[in-house]
Parts: sequence; structure tokens; C-alpha cells
Amino acid sequence: MKYAAELFLLFAVTVLVLTLWIPKLRFRRAINRSFPKHFVEILTVTLPVYIKVPAPLRDQWHRLINQFLYQKKFYGCAGLEVTDEMRVTIAAQACLLVLNRKTRVYPEVKSILVYPAAFVAPRVEVQEVGVVTHQDQGLLGESWSNGRVILAWDHVRRGAQDFTDGQNLVLHEFTHQLDGESGSTNGAPLLASCTGYTIWTTVFSKEFEQLQMAAEHGRVSVMDHYGATNPAEFFAVATESFFEKPAQMASEHSELFRLLKEFYRLDPMAWVELRTELK
Repeated sequence: MKYAAELFLLFAVTVLVLTLWIPKLRFRRAINRSFPKHFVEILTVTLPVYIKVPAPLRDQWHRLINQFLYQKKFYGCAGLEVTDEMRVTIAAQACLLVLNRKTRVYPEVKSILVYPAAFVAPRVEVQEVGVVTHQDQGLLGESWSNGRVILAWDHVRRGAQDFTDGQNLVLHEFTHQLDGESGSTNGAPLLASCTGYTIWTTVFSKEFEQLQMAAEHGRVSVMDHYGATNPAEFFAVATESFFEKPAQMASEHSELFRLLKEFYRLDPMAWVELRTELK
């Protein structure tokens, strides 16, 4: 009887160890596997900025993309069949935001829903007088706090192809995910220290007000006027311009550029310089 109990205990411990160890082993293998050659071919075509990122960063980028693809599920909507081109193009742009940063790869994001083009979502609005209205709204993307990101593939592809216009749907929606890691999607993401929020709030508030004024008076800005909607949208739009228009942002919004450079631990200006050399 005692021998049987010991044997059962050994079996239970073995099962527990295997249950905990095997998923970790699979995870490590997924991250550290060689980056597939056809993924490189895809990114070279769909995301031209890929070949301009320095090689050491690109190696790290590959591991992050591997992790993203291993952990996140992709679902095609409205009859769309998800392909490797879609998965890799989306994952690469999302992982650009966490490159060089000591952070997990969007731990709250579980699924990516991909539509072929703009999709319609129901909206409920409550007016000041208490009247509730229901309407359908056309959208290009959404970032939800329940672990889902929704994207229109035609705009994903367009944003990846032109990495100079400050319009990038994937960067925009996944910036909202980074923003939400602080507990609230309000334009103030999780920072390294509490003291950092004072500087962040000061600079972002000033820049947000300037963009609101530019939008109100129809003045041209480095950042899209949609960023004047609210602080969360401002952070997302500023991120798009930081990665795609770094030279202009550094020149016209130096404090904001410096803060984003510290937050993302990257300097896209180096890619701009490399692009100039390659011409």
C-alpha cells in the first residue's frame, strides 16, 4: 500500500513537471527558431522599411515576430482567408513598437481579427438629454481591452507599403494596446518611473493643445488632425509620425520626439539616414 502511494505521488509529480515544462519548452523553441526565409521574402515586399532596420535590431525583431505569431490567433472576417502575408505583415509592424523595450509582447492581446476592408460596427450613443441612439459606423480598425485588435487588411497593406506618410493602421491600434497597459487608455502608457509622468504630461498636454489649434484653424501639421480627438488618439497619431516622419517630428516637435525616442528606445532617424544613403 505504501509503495503504491509513493508510486502515485511520483507519477503526479512527473505529470505536474511535464505540464509546466513542456509549454515553456515549446515557447522557447518557437521564439528561437530560425526566421523562415519566406517570411523575409514577404517583409521585403510588403514592408520596405524592414530592410532598412539595422541587422542587430532585425535579429531581435525576428524573435519578437516569432513570439507574436506563436501566441496570437488570427481570424479572417467577412469571408477573408488569412494568409502568411497578412499574419507576418501585421506581426512585424506591431512588434516594431516593442523592439528594444523590456516588455512582454502585448500580453493582453489574444486575437487579431482581419477584415478585407473597412467594416461596420454598431454604436450606441447617449445624448445629453438622455436620448439613446443606435447607429452603424464604418471603421478601419479598433483596439479593445478584451484582448482583440480588429484591422482592415487593405489599409494595413497600404500603411506598410508607404512608411513615410504618417498613416499606419497597425502602429496606431497597437499603440492603444501599449497605452492600456497602464490600466487606462488615456495617452499615458506605462513608464519606467513615476517621475516620468510629470514630464510626459507636460509635453504631451502642450503638444496636444497645439494640434487641437492646428486642426481648428486648418493648419498643416506633421501629425494627423485625428490626433486632436483626445489624448489617447494623440499618442497613437504621434507614434505613427515618430516612426514614419522622424526627421520632421524631430525638427518641429523636438521635445515630443525626444520623449517618444526614450519610450520606444529607438531612433527611426537612423533609418531615414540609411534610406538616403541607399538612394
